[in-house]
Amino acid sequence: MRLGGPWLFVPGTQEPRFAKAHSAGASQVIVDWEDAVDPRDKDGARETTARWLASSPPTWVRVNAASTEWYESDVAALERLDGLAGVVVPKADDPGVLQHVGDRLARPVMALVESARGLDRARELARTPAVVAIAFGSLDFAHDLHCAPTDRALLAARSELVLASRLGDLVPPIDGVSANVQDPQAAAADARLARELGFGGKLCIHPRQIAPVRTAFAPSESELSWARAVLAAAADTRGAVLGPDGEMIDRPVIERAHAILESTI
Repeated sequence: MRLGGPWLFVPGTQEPRFAKAHSAGASQVIVDWEDAVDPRDKDGARETTARWLASSPPTWVRVNAASTEWYESDVAALERLDGLAGVVVPKADDPGVLQHVGDRLARPVMALVESARGLDRARELARTPAVVAIAFGSLDFAHDLHCAPTDRALLAARSELVLASRLGDLVPPIDGVSANVQDPQAAAADARLARELGFGGKLCIHPRQIAPVRTAFAPSESELSWARAVLAAAADTRGAVLGPDGEMIDRPVIERAHAILESTI
């Protein structure tokens, strides 16, 4: 299962869009039962998703938060869905809740951190056995902290999620959505920053965001050229050697070069 790259949300009430979402090129598709579904339509979203997952490609589902009245019904409905790839748990701040969901459904869990309390417990969440990845609910997080959802304001939180994921031996975390769906390059710029910080993917809310996000997380031609040059230089010597940019080539540099080339496979 590929956990990096673009993840695409699709509203749980929009069954005609489920197949389109899977064909749009996202790494993973998330059927959303939370923010994208009106409270009056929660039951309908469960029924619609159940029909789809009976014969669909593996698909993730975002349930409603554990503190809501819909959570228990969401989890109960997911127990019967064979096509379920995993569960996205929003407002994640309790390792016990995440483990209970994972155990009950026998599926991997993504912890969506969206609050100060969630960030405070991010390292515990990352060490929860059922959790395979952490995602950043940046807009909700900014609202919770009464701060602007800007790169500077959220830098510390993003860096903490990268560190927590590494300490928990998880894949790099998944960054939050870009709200501007009219300008795909806005998502691309956000994705490039996230990758620079150590994120491995990004949540998307429109198919037009997928291609620019995927490109942003892929190595550039200059990075690939650098990696090839580093490995070529390292292969020609047993001692210290300078790389293509004058940088001394040692083990961390060689490992980074290998990682860049392997990320294109």
